[in-house]
Amino acid sequence: MTLRAAIWNLFLGGVDGASEERLKMQAETLLELDADIVCLPEYNRWDEANERRLRWMADTLRLQPVAMVRSRLGTPPVQNHTVLLYRPSTLRLMGRAILGRDVFHHALIRARLRPVEEHDDRHDFLVLGTHLSHTDGETRLREARWMTDYGGEFPGAPPRGMLLADLNTPDREPLDWSLIPQNLHSRYRIVREDGTFGGVDARALQVLLNSGWQDPQTLTGVRRAATVGHFYPNEPVPWCLDYCLVNGMAVTEYHTHDTPKARAASDHLPVIADMEVRP
Repeated sequence: MTLRAAIWNLFLGGVDGASEERLKMQAETLLELDADIVCLPEYNRWDEANERRLRWMADTLRLQPVAMVRSRLGTPPVQNHTVLLYRPSTLRLMGRAILGRDVFHHALIRARLRPVEEHDDRHDFLVLGTHLSHTDGETRLREARWMTDYGGEFPGAPPRGMLLADLNTPDREPLDWSLIPQNLHSRYRIVREDGTFGGVDARALQVLLNSGWQDPQTLTGVRRAATVGHFYPNEPVPWCLDYCLVNGMAVTEYHTHDTPKARAASDHLPVIADMEVRP
């Protein structure tokens, strides 16, 4: 059995004032992707009217929410949520938890899933859905350490899993730091003790990889396209900030879904990973 996982930061949930045009474009794109597991960080106003927008998106995609978690920080009504969804026709939810509720800037959702045709836990796997802080590398590093345990075998958890995340962590040095507004450098760069800047702050990603999580680019030997850099004229830097890391999962395809519709729908692009469910 092959399943597809997707991570997509939705930029204010596709809602601009009274307009839901971007939300409709996001749903159309997600329908095209046809993923079995979807993590959607950074949407707001989906909790309005008894979660009308969340229920509409889940019904449209034929998915079931594992959980929807409001960010701990933020100023209402612009307060982000993170949602993790799964396809009940292919997977069963065997357990769920919200980790680090009073620690994370946004959220960390954990789910234990099982293929519907399996009747024991031999083929269970773990899914983590998260959105790390945008503010600085130190905060992201602290948040990432909540996920390092699951980079290998851990008591009470399946030995395999995936991490769907907007890590807000660049995967490379930019060609020129002047392409990024100076007031945003502290988000993405090492800040020395004297307040000056060093290179790109990739520690949150690196600690996950050093703990056993794997980048599917390494497994497939294929480099994927950037997930940001297309939306803001003052930040034309092609970076990957969004990831699907794996532990013990056989990845067959890993790419960034880059289309004109996806570019217009959000400031991030979706990331797709296809993998074999059985060990």
